[in-house]
Amino acid sequence: MKFAVVVFPGSNCDRDMYYAAKDALGEEADLVWYQEANLDGYDAILIPGGFSYGDYLRSGAIASTSDIVKQLRTQAEKGIPILGVCNGFQILLESGLLPGAMLRNQNLKFMCHFENLVVENNDTLFTSKYQKGEVVSIPIAHHDGNYYCDEETLAKLKENNQIVFSYQNNPNGSVADIAGIINEQGNVLGMMPHPERAVEAILNSDDGFKLFQSMLENWRERYVAGA
Repeated sequence: MKFAVVVFPGSNCDRDMYYAAKDALGEEADLVWYQEANLDGYDAILIPGGFSYGDYLRSGAIASTSDIVKQLRTQAEKGIPILGVCNGFQILLESGLLPGAMLRNQNLKFMCHFENLVVENNDTLFTSKYQKGEVVSIPIAHHDGNYYCDEETLAKLKENNQIVFSYQNNPNGSVADIAGIINEQGNVLGMMPHPERAVEAILNSDDGFKLFQSMLENWRERYVAGA
């Protein structure tokens, strides 16, 4: 399986994503600069956290206008798995690949610590290695992580089972305790907590590793076992 880790100016979790895919999972991975990237030929796309364009204007807003977003839309339509974490989630929201928006944390402070998440939907290509209702420990590191959507959108997310992760103890004020959502097609996941920072027990948790294992297992079932 071959992963593309998209790097924007201001990305700072790209090496963590690369490590999770390349070293922890043992698969191919490339760091691809957003202006030079050709996403054709990759089996999955990872959009890392950080502060793209310094979070000027709004977190993820400027990055969402870059040409590579057109490629992301094309790959999403093809069914290629796309994972956006933290600033990557913000970029997916700003580009319209996922519904909703991010607000400042309710306490108006940057927060960086482990949080317990509840796996709300394990019937996705990102979460099949988890149990439904499983509680996992994944770190957060954000200032604008307060997920918001209107009542109509929230009802639709619930109806379509698009809420993938929720906070056990909501740290930022996100509506319905939402920590991560997926698109209707089921191949674009955005989440604020950082699974790539929880892929080895030495990091205080390896609960995030199952997410990358799920991606690999589903890819093998789709492309290798069926070959």
